[in-house]
Amino acid sequence: MSKFAKKTKASQDIPTAALPDIIFMLLFFFMVTTVLRETDIMVKQTLPRATQLSKMEKKSLVSHIYIGKPKKTNLYGSEPRIQVNDVLIEPKDIVMWVQKEKDKLDEVERDAITISLKIDEEAKMGIISDVQQQLREANARKIMYATPERIDEIAGG
Repeated sequence: MSKFAKKTKASQDIPTAALPDIIFMLLFFFMVTTVLRETDIMVKQTLPRATQLSKMEKKSLVSHIYIGKPKKTNLYGSEPRIQVNDVLIEPKDIVMWVQKEKDKLDEVERDAITISLKIDEEAKMGIISDVQQQLREANARKIMYATPERIDEIAGG
């Protein structure tokens, strides 16, 4: 009698040729069926008021505009004037001044410029409104109003 040996070897390999197709089909399925959620605010919100002082991280990004009556009234008059750096300017010159201040900064920091307004308490709102309008035209949207003391100290007495 002859001896017959079993020579069947089962392959242990898992075919992975279709695996990328399956992964992309699943990815496509989830991309199509997923809904991006839009926020619907359903509660009332009362935003906090600014009652604290905050420290500026980069003071090199701050440019100052001073508004008040000139010290030399015989030379410059008694009406409130606008001072930037060491020069008195008119409201129409603010756009050009902002562009010069932005040119001094690196290209990455130009949109992060902050304009600090230091305004005399007796200055009229007309000149302040003109300055704000010119700052809008110059795309200087970050404005800081400088105050001598904290707001909560004034309100508290």
